[in-house]
Amino acid sequence: MEVTEGGVTVEVEGARDGASEGRADEVFYNPEMELNRDITVAVLRAYADREPRAETYLDAMAASGVRATRAAAEGWDVTAADVDDDAVALAERNLAEYGGEAVQRDANALLHEGFFDVVDVDPYGSPMPFVDAAIAGTRNLLCVTATDTAPLCGAHFESGVRRYDTVPRNTEYHSEMGLRVLIGALVRRAASRDKAAVPICSHVSRHYARTYLELEANATDATATLEDLGFVHHCEDCLERDHEFGRLPDVPETCPDCGSNRVLTAGPIWLGPVADAGFTERVADEVTDDMGEAKRARKLLDTVADELDTPTHYDQHRLCKQWTRPAVGMDEFVDALREAGFAASHAHYSGTAFKTDATVAEMREATADLG
Repeated sequence: MEVTEGGVTVEVEGARDGASEGRADEVFYNPEMELNRDITVAVLRAYADREPRAETYLDAMAASGVRATRAAAEGWDVTAADVDDDAVALAERNLAEYGGEAVQRDANALLHEGFFDVVDVDPYGSPMPFVDAAIAGTRNLLCVTATDTAPLCGAHFESGVRRYDTVPRNTEYHSEMGLRVLIGALVRRAASRDKAAVPICSHVSRHYARTYLELEANATDATATLEDLGFVHHCEDCLERDHEFGRLPDVPETCPDCGSNRVLTAGPIWLGPVADAGFTERVADEVTDDMGEAKRARKLLDTVADELDTPTHYDQHRLCKQWTRPAVGMDEFVDALREAGFAASHAHYSGTAFKTDATVAEMREATADLG
């Protein structure tokens, strides 16, 4: 069958809701990942202006080659790699009109043999088995998707510890926890190769986390990125949380706000910005109406660009349940915090998520007259 995405018509073998590209036994086209691919194309357009010398693009797990074909249609010198011969044949047919090549290669082996300006790692599950090779073989921009959200956010704790070499915690801001666990692991792996990895755009959507990291081969800069790693301390009772930068946490025995001994510590995770606001705004401008998820992509990117840089978000419904009061409209809630003198913004992780520099007690007081 044929499908059209972003003005590009490609051949696919099948489609299934909720499936991921690149499963081991079949070559799937996954319509659920169209938002991911739309934003990828917008990022590639914006990055071409940011780094005009970037020309080569590797889709390391190409599957049907839809993402690679869309990149080729944008003028990138594309290589689509996959270990499956059926996937390579399909990607080759899709690339024929736009240029580029499809190769039957293991991504780890290919990335140790040469360099690409942009490398896209979008596997089924965790990207970590491919990260060392991807960092070694990327000159400029590393694009990474992780679909193993349960280990990332701490719901599958032991798996998260093993894969990401950190302590993840399952909290109400589990989506952000997962993203920051992922970025933290990528930054540490890059630093071990004397490369600085800085996230310039990131988002969490449905069942995956996605980040775009700009790489710089500079040991001093790599050391500086480690300064944005640290720990989050989260009280399960009053929902207050704090964070500290550094490699050794000062773990509180009790919550300093309510005295509870149910305090979770997560880390090391990335505590710095997950996106460059200016670049993310540029990406939003590059979303075009021929994209099937244009409306969602613009809204998501605009929210990401406006988000505060605080390393956790709050859920209004969770707080209001704690306070035994009804929830109100998110705009009204965020505006009340701003009017009380606090910084506040929507967060892209969910429709009820927001960020602020207010404490839980300050939030409760500032919004007491709502509803």
